[in-house]
Amino acid sequence: MIRRPPRSTLFPYTTLFRSRKMNFTERLKQSENSIRVLLVSCLFFNSISAGSVQLTSDNFDKLVGESETGLVLFGANWCPYSVMLTPDFDRAASDLRIRNEGRYLFGKVDCDDQTALSSRFHISKYPTLKLITNGQVAKKEYRGQRSVDALVEFIQEQLKDPVKEFTLFAEVEKIDDKTRAVVGFFESKESLQYNAFRKSAKNLRDYCVFYALIGEAAQNQRANGDVIAFRPSRTKYGDSNVHFNGTFHDSMEITNWATELCMPLVREITFENAEELTEEGLPFLILFHHPDDDEIVKKYSQIVKEELGNDKGNINCLTADGIQFSHPLHHLGKTQKDLPLIAIDSFRHMYLFPDIKHMTEPGKVKQFVDDLYSGKLHREFHYGPDPVDNEVAHHPDGSSSQDPSGQPTTPPESTFKKLAPSSSRYTLLRDEL
Repeated sequence: MIRRPPRSTLFPYTTLFRSRKMNFTERLKQSENSIRVLLVSCLFFNSISAGSVQLTSDNFDKLVGESETGLVLFGANWCPYSVMLTPDFDRAASDLRIRNEGRYLFGKVDCDDQTALSSRFHISKYPTLKLITNGQVAKKEYRGQRSVDALVEFIQEQLKDPVKEFTLFAEVEKIDDKTRAVVGFFESKESLQYNAFRKSAKNLRDYCVFYALIGEAAQNQRANGDVIAFRPSRTKYGDSNVHFNGTFHDSMEITNWATELCMPLVREITFENAEELTEEGLPFLILFHHPDDDEIVKKYSQIVKEELGNDKGNINCLTADGIQFSHPLHHLGKTQKDLPLIAIDSFRHMYLFPDIKHMTEPGKVKQFVDDLYSGKLHREFHYGPDPVDNEVAHHPDGSSSQDPSGQPTTPPESTFKKLAPSSSRYTLLRDEL
C-alpha cells in the first residue's frame, strides 16, 4: 500500500540549497530534479487549453448535472499514477471537444484539496475514474486502458443511443436468450414515456439490453397504452415476462424497477468485471460450470434465491465459465472434467463444496456459507472435521475440533484476490480487502 509522502518530499525546492557544501554541478542537478517534480505535481491541476475542467465543491453538482455523460478523475498531485494519466485525460477531452461529441464532461478533482468530494464518493484509490450518466455520478468506474484512444472510444460508446429499435415484433422473439432484456412499446419517440425509458437504458446499459418498438410497429402490443416488460436471460420472450406497472414518464421509477431485475442475486464473473466485483469486498460463492450447461446455472440460481436471499450484503453469488477460469480450478486440484463445482473464495482461502450432487438438498448451500462465517471451514481445513460426539480435541489457539488424521492441512490461497485493484496500477489509500 502506497502512502502519501511527507511534505518535504512533495516540495523538495524548500530544501534546495540547504547544504552550503554542494558544488555547482550538484546544485544544478538538484535544481533540475526539483523543477521536474514541481512541473509533474502541478500537471494534475493544469487544465489550461485542455478539455478537462477542475471540479470543486462549488461547481461540481452544476457541471456534472448539465452533462449527459463523461468521466471524473479523482486523484492527487503526489500520486504517480494520477500524474501519468492526466496528460492523456486532457488530450482525450480535447479530442472529443474538437469532434463536438455531445454533452460530455471530463472533470478532475484534487482529493487533497476537495476532501468533502473524496469522502462523498468513497474514494479509496488514486486515480479513480467515475462515470457520469444522466447528470449524476454513477457507481460504475472506468477500469479500461488509460490511453487517449481508449478514453475517447469509451465516451463515444456512452454517447450512442442506449435503446435498440426494432421495426417488427418478430425481432423481439429472436433476442439472444442469454441476455437480460427490457422491451418497450411506445406511441412515439418524442413522448415523455420514451424519454424516461431511454434515460433508464443509459443507467443500466451494462446490465440489460434495452429494445423498443415505436408507433405502428408496436400497435398490436400497446392496445391499452405503452408497455415495458423485462425478459429474464435463458428464456424466450413471453415465457417469464415481468411487466412494469408504475409511472411511465418517471425515469427513476423505471430505473429502480429495472435495477432489481437487471442486477440479479446471481451474477456472472468475467475478466472484464472481476476487478469491480473484488473491490466490493464480499466473499465469492462461485458455481464453475461448462458454458453450455444452462440447466445447472438455473438450478444454482434458484437455490441461491431460496436460501441466500437475505445474505446479499454478505456474499457475492456468482457463476463462472469453467473453461475461461481454469486457473482457480487447478488451484483447487480440479480440472474441466470435474465441472460443475461450487467453491467459496474468501479472499484469503478457497473452499470447495464437498459434492455438487448435494446442492439441491435443502439447506446444504446455506450451511456451506454459514460455515464460512462461523470459521468452521477454515478450522476444519487445519484440524479436520469438527466433533460430532463428545470427543473433542483442544488446540493452542483455543479452538476445539476432532482431527482423525492428526495432520493439519492448509486450504488453497485465494486466486480471485489477485484480480483486485493492483498497486501497480493504483495508489491504494487503504487495503481494498
